Amino acid sequence: MKEKLIFMPLICLLFTCAVRIEGRAQDQHPILDQVANKVIAKYQNSTCQQLWVQKEQKAPPTPAEQRAIQFLKSDPQMRTIFINKVAAPIANKMFECGMIP
Repeated sequence: MKEKLIFMPLICLLFTCAVRIEGRAQDQHPILDQVANKVIAKYQNSTCQQLWVQKEQKAPPTPAEQRAIQFLKSDPQMRTIFINKVAAPIANKMFECGMIP
């Protein structure tokens, strides 16, 4: 469920951009970077209370979110780039909020 909390805020945008990203060379990922930056900003600008409420809601992924998740599963290179960019800022915020030990 923690993965869902990390990716759900902008997963639809990621899916929309996925087709554009898929054909680009490894060193050019401006759309992926933009989506990752928005996810990071969402966590950095959210209060701990807001994050806890979102975690408690646990809504199932929409069809668009499912497609975006599938895209990340099917493209390990893009998934690695995305996760490497968002993991540290999100993990730090979750630690500050007591969401991870």
